[in-house]
Amino acid sequence: MINTLKKLFGFGPSVNYAELVKNGAIVLDVRSKSEYAGGHIKGSVNISVDTLRNNLVKIKDKDKPIITCCASGMRSASAKSILASNGYTQVYNGGGWYSLQNKL
Repeated sequence: MINTLKKLFGFGPSVNYAELVKNGAIVLDVRSKSEYAGGHIKGSVNISVDTLRNNLVKIKDKDKPIITCCASGMRSASAKSILASNGYTQVYNGGGWYSLQNKL
């Protein structure tokens, strides 16, 4: 159960987010539009976690790496779970957008 929780919240083996982005990963910011407008990672896609299920069509390639982010990591963990349960194969929880930005 601990390993499942670690995986869900993005803990575990270190992920090289910069390398993923360099190789074409999508950075998916799942905060609200107003939060996103207050600051975000350049080039990221904004789809709030509340509307993600209805907007999966906007993320066409299910095998392309996706890095989710939000304010603290909780919503991005939920988004990771939604994407994985819908067949997306390479989803990473990047946690809070500001700290993720420093890893890119």
